[in-house]
Amino acid sequence: MENISKYIKSISVGKINIKNNVFLAPMAGITDISFRKICRKFNPGLTYTEMASSKAMEFGSQKTNKLLEIMEDERPSAVQIFGSNKDNIRNTILKLNENEAIDIIDINMGCPAPKLVKNGDGAGLLLDLKNVESVIKEAKKVSKKEITVKTRKGFNEERITALEVAKICEENGVTQITVHGRTRAEYYSGKSDLDIIKKVKENVKINVIGNGDIVDLETAYNMFNYTNCDGIMIARGAMGNPWIFKSILEGKEYRPTLEERFNVMYEHINYMIENDGKTLANLKLRKHIACYIKGLKGSTKVRDLINRANNTEEVFNILKEYFNYLNNI
Repeated sequence: MENISKYIKSISVGKINIKNNVFLAPMAGITDISFRKICRKFNPGLTYTEMASSKAMEFGSQKTNKLLEIMEDERPSAVQIFGSNKDNIRNTILKLNENEAIDIIDINMGCPAPKLVKNGDGAGLLLDLKNVESVIKEAKKVSKKEITVKTRKGFNEERITALEVAKICEENGVTQITVHGRTRAEYYSGKSDLDIIKKVKENVKINVIGNGDIVDLETAYNMFNYTNCDGIMIARGAMGNPWIFKSILEGKEYRPTLEERFNVMYEHINYMIENDGKTLANLKLRKHIACYIKGLKGSTKVRDLINRANNTEEVFNILKEYFNYLNNI
């Protein structure tokens, strides 16, 4: 494998300049402020909020507003919204225009969740490309922020729409499109198709960001090298491994020590307590800790103990005991 450094560069999304082209993807239930704060320590060029409903945002949902909060020092910043009703999209963007901390508004056209798709949202939009165009036009008409789009290869193998969506974006002033190389029908199974990302990149002039199956330095290199994409977006590969950004940006696979792993987990849990309170943090931390300790000796048993822990104090004690054990074997 050649050195990845030739692909790492600063990038502009319209008028927004970004220090590097390695991004953290928006992930529902994952990329809250706490996780973004941890990832930011390892210098991704851009981090995205969790996906938020344009309909809920329009009707003033406090829970949805919280999803779109931007933390200090998170500039440039990107929020992601979803919706298939152009009026909802317009009214949401008008509200987001008022928030000076937001630089980029990304519209989700790829989430495979059934509850979204049945309403025509997320990947459901891929069944109606005329509405894709309507939504984009309305967004561009009212937005003071840069508008970007995240999509999939298509709805299924009979409806491969990534290139059509990219051309609609380009024709209507969208400055960047992210393509996940799976169809909605595949969800997260199988392998991300690099050919479709390459095809999109070869046929449009706007930024094309490659997404899907980037879990280490090698897969990041392969995405850049094969597709010639302008940047990459890392999703599940960052869970439990925020060091992936350091590895890619420095061009050398980074393996955290046990002490580093413990310290980052400890910090992450404290951020969750600070942002969500102890009760909610005790629930939210479980999926993250499972990823941080995956592959370590005895991790299955420890994960089960954490899932049954009654509070965060118990979690801290379990982790301290576990890492003491790991350091002594």
